[in-house]
Amino acid sequence: FYRLSARLDGPTYAACAGHLQDLLCQECSPYAAHLYDAEDPSTPVRTIPGLCQDYCLEVWQKCRSIFRYLSADQELIALENNMAKFCRYLSLEDTDYCFPRLLANQNLNQNLGIVTADAEGCLQLCLVEVANGLRNPVAMVHANDGTHRFFIAEQVGLVWTYLPDRSRLEKPFLNISEAVLTSPWEGDERGFLGIVFHPKFKFNGKVYVYYSVEVRYEERIRISEFRISPADMNALDHGSERIILEIEEPASNHNGGELLFGDDGYLYIFTGDGGMAGDPFGTFGNAQNKSTLLGKVLRIDVNNNDRGPLYRIPPDNPFLNDPKARPEVYAYGVRNMWRCSFDRGEPHTKEGKGRLFCGDVGQNKYEEIDIVEKGKNYGWRAREGFSCYDKKLCANSSIDDVLPIYAYPHKMGKSVTGGYVYRGCESPNLNGLYIFGDFMSGRLMSLKEDRATGEWRYSEICMGTGQTCMFPGLINNYYQYIISFAEDEAGELYFMSTGIPSATAPHGVVYKVVDTSRRAPPGKCRIEPSPVKVKSKRILFVPKEKLIMKTPTLRPQLQATTEAPRGGRPDAEPPRAPAVDWVGQAPPPPGNRNRTPTTPAPGGRGPKPRKGGERRGQRRKKKPPSTALPLQNGAVRLMEQRGRGRSRGRVEVYINGEWGTVCDDGWSSLAAAVVCRQLGFPYVVRASKKAEFGEGTSLRILLDDVQCSGQEKTLLECDHADVGTHNCSHEEDAGVVCSREEVADW
Repeated sequence: FYRLSARLDGPTYAACAGHLQDLLCQECSPYAAHLYDAEDPSTPVRTIPGLCQDYCLEVWQKCRSIFRYLSADQELIALENNMAKFCRYLSLEDTDYCFPRLLANQNLNQNLGIVTADAEGCLQLCLVEVANGLRNPVAMVHANDGTHRFFIAEQVGLVWTYLPDRSRLEKPFLNISEAVLTSPWEGDERGFLGIVFHPKFKFNGKVYVYYSVEVRYEERIRISEFRISPADMNALDHGSERIILEIEEPASNHNGGELLFGDDGYLYIFTGDGGMAGDPFGTFGNAQNKSTLLGKVLRIDVNNNDRGPLYRIPPDNPFLNDPKARPEVYAYGVRNMWRCSFDRGEPHTKEGKGRLFCGDVGQNKYEEIDIVEKGKNYGWRAREGFSCYDKKLCANSSIDDVLPIYAYPHKMGKSVTGGYVYRGCESPNLNGLYIFGDFMSGRLMSLKEDRATGEWRYSEICMGTGQTCMFPGLINNYYQYIISFAEDEAGELYFMSTGIPSATAPHGVVYKVVDTSRRAPPGKCRIEPSPVKVKSKRILFVPKEKLIMKTPTLRPQLQATTEAPRGGRPDAEPPRAPAVDWVGQAPPPPGNRNRTPTTPAPGGRGPKPRKGGERRGQRRKKKPPSTALPLQNGAVRLMEQRGRGRSRGRVEVYINGEWGTVCDDGWSSLAAAVVCRQLGFPYVVRASKKAEFGEGTSLRILLDDVQCSGQEKTLLECDHADVGTHNCSHEEDAGVVCSREEVADW
């Protein structure tokens, strides 16, 4: 503005400086894409924003000479002396967006600072694919050294270097796969779990890692220090490892895995409670026992440790002078915190800076988000979420535990993955939004603090529909198992997920989160990475994911079971993944493309998955219409999943002319026996819950709270809630496993 205004004489400056400034500043308008016709790739981008007719006439009469300084468009300059053609050239086809009328357009401006949501309040975001082909990517970190490289760790024990152009170096940054304890089993929580760069990495070259290891048949978690190789700035010196801390793990699950450096310069370590279920160790469990390092947030000082002890205790650690506590303990009462982050703070005011957010994986009812503070007790095993778990311990007033800022039930997800408060530049409407996910259900979620009350308000995140993500390079789908979240050096937000949660399956993808409802002004977020000396071959990034215009709903083949099933050899058809029921979400499930959420994540987390897939039986040929029997109220059918003389599947019941599902509240083997007997099977192997055989999302839930004696002819004769009345979701669809012979479940 100053450069151009210096070219104007005194009278022109007095009359036109305001117009000059207004026109220049439209490049920073939230609607710049409309004003400059940048959304239509078939038209050239304008050099002057689209002007409303009356405004253009006013500017032309007083200040048309300024346009030669604003634009090099020779066609525009040639029209300078013809008012009608000049203003027609600068007009917009969509007059709602012309300047300055759009400034007063209430419909355009009333939600300008709000992320676009669908009719049910689900925030619509888009993604950019950043990396792919990874084996359970558990962490992504940056070096904070100005290079804007990012480093992605795989559960097997390899860490890869990625350059700002997303190319990967062929030589790994770190490879300790031979030392890392893990396995190909889906859901194995052991492995390489965490990595963090020292805040002064640029000067001391130190990196810290957290991984599982076996020492003399004893499983441990190990925190080690490495140094950068003096010969290659993109590789660690594998011979420089120093073991900072080792902790024995009594079980193979609940291994924690997060490492962070706080603004205080100290290293924070997040450990699990030791595993098994219910923290059964000792009188009150490991998490409540301050004399053990399990189930804790630890804080140690690893600065200036080249000589003397490998770490020291910060002088203000809360239990430093407690003889019954380990001095490393910073906070306790933790079950298995999986992914934590420090808030960078609001970009201008720094409000919120230093808050420590964590997702703590629950036992069997609730997942929770905590803000961790020094010396506080986070309740486990006395409490799970807001609910008492160990009722006797929960009633003990001396516990004095801190409640989470948010907890959600297992109807929504069963293994929380903590995220970040967005503080980046590119998506300003996301500022202050804590974004996190759930590994099992694949949900993306968010919390926003109400500054007036201090409460946190929940909003679900959906993938953008319609034209929301129809921009080059954007996609609107992701693989379902959300393993971890990350920030890059500029503060932009990412998450990692996979289609097969195995440490050896190369199906992991890294996604960048994008909000298209409002983008930062052009050039504002430009970065200039410091140069990187590369000694390894670069592997160029090739994106594989595509924008899904419309996701078809896959309806599984169903077997009408009003008659006894015949024997038959199953087809060699792979099992289809039932759709996830996304409560309150209008668009189709975002990442449900390879697997249903039945296995826990590293760091996580729920029941071990079954090995092997299920088999579908042959689809029976329909009888001729003349012999078909009319369906009676109470008739049942199952999905076509049979084998070894048994029939198994999700129960669907026919009532008043429609098929629907049955909720598993109260579902028991007695109710399952009624279904099996209807289908001609004398034996029930077991009653199935939690949508084991898929979710009937295309149907209504017709029965809930079914209570049977086992002698009824149909489920309608059992006690149940009113038809169509329920308080459950399709995540609780009931199923059965029946048999012609008396056998144990296999």
